[in-house]
Amino acid sequence: VIRASREKELIDCLRDIKTKINHPQSRDIHFQQLKDDEKRLVICDHIADFPLRCFCVISNKKNMRGYSNRRAQIVPTRNWFYCWMCRLLLERVTTFCSWRNAIDGIPNAKLKIEFSERGGMSYSQFRAYLQWIRLQSQGNALFLKRDLDWSVIDTALIEAFGHRSRAGLQLADVVASSFYQAVDLKSDGTCRPHFAKALKPRMAFDSSKNIADFGVKAMPSPLWKAGLTDTQKEIFEFYGYRTER
Repeated sequence: VIRASREKELIDCLRDIKTKINHPQSRDIHFQQLKDDEKRLVICDHIADFPLRCFCVISNKKNMRGYSNRRAQIVPTRNWFYCWMCRLLLERVTTFCSWRNAIDGIPNAKLKIEFSERGGMSYSQFRAYLQWIRLQSQGNALFLKRDLDWSVIDTALIEAFGHRSRAGLQLADVVASSFYQAVDLKSDGTCRPHFAKALKPRMAFDSSKNIADFGVKAMPSPLWKAGLTDTQKEIFEFYGYRTER
């Protein structure tokens, strides 16, 4: 999340990163494909010094095997799981943006939501999903306790772009890939949490200064239901989660 007035600075940020990792001519950054962990850490350290806020939602999909959610199945989209995860993300992002609007004295400022284009995802359906959730909110019929802050939402400001065309999408990919590395078990049973740890200065926190369940949101909840290994628990404990019952 970045202020609209600073959006153009993302291009310079991306250019500086490419220079630091000796990829100045590369059209984009694919964090997951980099083989050099030192370069990955350089990228995360650079983002950690940049004026933005990062959010990450992590789902342990193995807990969903054989699970059926009838409420989710009536959602007007084929991409209900993707929409659900985006909703969890936007609950926190919109709260943060509303706080910033209040601090900056701009209560009517809206959030522009940019997605990286992916096959099979309909963004018109995602807009319809948000409208559906909004009607539930207005009717006090939400299943979850947390709600989006609708004061910053304008569904006309939801767009999808090619990954290479937006510097912000490439930085978002770094955040997502860093947390993936932190929970993905390698063949030797280890994870690589140091990339995600390096992003801590930029991870969003709530009004009580907690990153857990705000800047970093893990599912299922409570987290002990995920059946994580000790190495997978490390990143969550680092960000303030309790991983034991």
